[in-house]
Amino acid sequence: MTARTALILVALALAIGAGSFASSAAQAAEAAAARPESVAAAAPASADRYPVASAARVGGDDKQTRFVVDLSQKIDIAAFTLANPYRVVIDLPQVTFKLSPTAGEQARGLIKAFRYGLIMQGGSRIVIETKGPVRVDKAFTLDAADGMPARLVIDLSATDRASFLRNIALENHPARAPARTSAPAPKDDGDPRPMIVLDPGHGGIDNGTKGLDGTLEKDVVLAFAQSLRERLEASGKYRVTMTRGDDTFIPLNERVRFARAHNAALFISIHADYVPRKEGTAEGATVYTLSEHASDAEAARLAEAENRADVIAGVDLTAEPDDVANILVDLAQRETKTFSLQFARSVVSEMKNTARLHKHPLKSAGFVVLRAPDVPSVLVELGYMSTRGDLKNLTSASWRARTAAAVAHAVDNFFMRRLAGRGARAN
Repeated sequence: MTARTALILVALALAIGAGSFASSAAQAAEAAAARPESVAAAAPASADRYPVASAARVGGDDKQTRFVVDLSQKIDIAAFTLANPYRVVIDLPQVTFKLSPTAGEQARGLIKAFRYGLIMQGGSRIVIETKGPVRVDKAFTLDAADGMPARLVIDLSATDRASFLRNIALENHPARAPARTSAPAPKDDGDPRPMIVLDPGHGGIDNGTKGLDGTLEKDVVLAFAQSLRERLEASGKYRVTMTRGDDTFIPLNERVRFARAHNAALFISIHADYVPRKEGTAEGATVYTLSEHASDAEAARLAEAENRADVIAGVDLTAEPDDVANILVDLAQRETKTFSLQFARSVVSEMKNTARLHKHPLKSAGFVVLRAPDVPSVLVELGYMSTRGDLKNLTSASWRARTAAAVAHAVDNFFMRRLAGRGARAN
């Protein structure tokens, strides 16, 4: 390795706040080969094929803190640290989490909070958000013994930022998401129908927002995407696929790559918003298109929150250079934005007949998932999980069916206009 290469690697490690990633991470991620079931369809009996995490607890103070998870069996783990924000990431094989609904929300010692969930097929992740820079003193699992369950144990000690970053540079292991086996793009079989990619937001370790009744955004948007997919496929006019069809975490840039790999003619990302009570109230659906300059402060807030999804999962991929961004053709990108805006307007026009709309239903902001240069893309916020009326609609099967039908009509309008436009140019 040349001195220049070494310096680049060290700089990369410092830039993304990467910590050591034990080589056993890939082995741990591959330990469970079975495909995870959908949240709605998974039965407890099938879920228990995987190791079960039944309880979690935190003890200690602001100098030393221990994090413990009770398990049904001993498993392999890999732990590493990240900065900006400070956190400890624990990768493990696929685990069924049966923890308290409020687990991870209480701060203690060096730990502010923790999240957990599926990160990929066959792999789970726990992300511990810390109050400052920490050092992982020990990370191990124990077999069940003397009437005690198997346990995962992480011992943390407080350190200073300089030491934290120095350790990262010395380790020289830039953090990355676990190896993911992407679904292969469909073969070109000559089917002329447009390919539509539906993108249910969040998933796995990333729950998204939480409704007043505890309903999770990731479940709401997956149910809506499935309803919309059924509606579009029933028409016979389109080929339809989804970035996720179960409770799996998908990094933001991976969603964009998925759409391009499938030669998508249209990309629809589906989400639901939330406004903290102290910031007031809001209601209704909003449709977003891409813009580097947000249309208003609320749009900027939402884009920033959605773009931090990869941070929630443990590794922030949004800061990585995007190869696509380096080869954008200005003209093609301009045309794509025009098509995106046309479709967004059609969605708003159709949804006003079936759903409550935000007072400003058409907005723009810098969402990562809308950055494919050659795929017309919109992000639909179906409503607010923090508003009782919206939440009632979001969890209603009948509302979901009506609204999915409205979005499907918007899709029809979009492609009819494009085909008509091509015909006019041909003449």
